[in-house]
Amino acid sequence: MKLFLDANVLFTAAHRASGKSAFIIEKAREGLWEAVTCDLAVEEARRNLEAKYPSALASLDELLKSVRLVPTIAGSQCPIDLPKKDIPIFLSAWRSGATHLLTGDLRDFGRFMNQPKKTGDVIIQTVAAFLEKFVRNRPDPSGKP
Repeated sequence: MKLFLDANVLFTAAHRASGKSAFIIEKAREGLWEAVTCDLAVEEARRNLEAKYPSALASLDELLKSVRLVPTIAGSQCPIDLPKKDIPIFLSAWRSGATHLLTGDLRDFGRFMNQPKKTGDVIIQTVAAFLEKFVRNRPDPSGKP
């Protein structure tokens, strides 16, 4: 699995070390999945941290060591109808081959969540929804059904 992390996921992971977003990156570091993002998402997360939680900037830099940076894809040709500011995020996730785009942006991405047939096979989800489905579908290590 390749998880593309939107700016709000990076932001949350950086200022809440024990939260679900940080857990996503921790598990990427352990090799459970690959975490990717683009420089546009990193810049937005950094800008918001500088304004709200400047002490978390070092945490962001540390977390980014476990997240692969992919190119930001600009363009107006997007297979889904998004606000202009979100098109590069979706295109970067899509073109990187991400299986999932994890975001907390329900206002702009909400209507496309969990609809991969409409989103070029990228599953758009919140971190919580991704983790819930991942845990539910994961086989029991004891071998019990």
